[in-house]
Amino acid sequence: MSPAHALSGLAALTSREVNKFIRQTGRLISAVVRPSLWLLVFAAGFQNVFGVSIIPPYETYIRYEVYMVPGLMAMVLLFNGMQSSLAMVYDREMGIMRLLLTAPLPRWFLLLGKLIAGTILSVLQAYAFLLVCFAFSVELPALGALYLFPALVAVGMMLGALGLLLSVYIKQLENFAGTMNFVIFPMFFISSALYPLWKLEESGAEIVYFLARYNPFTHGVELLRFSMYGQWNGTAATVVAGSFALFFVLAVFGYDPQRTLVRLVRRGG
Repeated sequence: MSPAHALSGLAALTSREVNKFIRQTGRLISAVVRPSLWLLVFAAGFQNVFGVSIIPPYETYIRYEVYMVPGLMAMVLLFNGMQSSLAMVYDREMGIMRLLLTAPLPRWFLLLGKLIAGTILSVLQAYAFLLVCFAFSVELPALGALYLFPALVAVGMMLGALGLLLSVYIKQLENFAGTMNFVIFPMFFISSALYPLWKLEESGAEIVYFLARYNPFTHGVELLRFSMYGQWNGTAATVVAGSFALFFVLAVFGYDPQRTLVRLVRRGG
């Protein structure tokens, strides 16, 4: 596979995903409206509960709506990652995925290209939500949008790889809604997206605190939160990178037709 051949394949995959997204304007609208409603409603409802929250730098006190922004941006990335996996299931049912995987490119590269294209769309939607935050005068760091870019790409790749992995085991579109409910809501609510983890520990919710600490989505949110203030969170970055590698390798393994044939033969035996 030559570099020119690889770039041509990546450009084709990316342009296809972008063209699909342009035709589906409702995806962009929902990606912006959904976190905006959470921002307005939860910030108004919980401001008196939380008052102010402490985030990096830890000696700085901020308002609750500012605390929510990284978590809601991660929500945008999570939903788009799941929608990308829904598109994979649809393409497989329509036979498009079979044609794609027969292209003269390595299977892992084709899946990586789909993942990169989905991540580009995720990052664009996250920045669209960030513009809404600025429009509502949420007091964010001046250079926060610039600092967030590499973290958004990393978290978007991790959640996109998770969606890619789920698409291996979701055989029909009808089963997708239930799978999303068992993935999106637990990952989002059992995390630090809406409340700090020390609040969970302080309230005695030990089980939820334990699950949230080992939730990859929590580390994705924390990576965004630290990055927004120009700080580095090594633990969060390591978990995000490791989770991406694990999810992607398992997805590539799941889309290997030889492995699938062996599994079917064993099941038949």
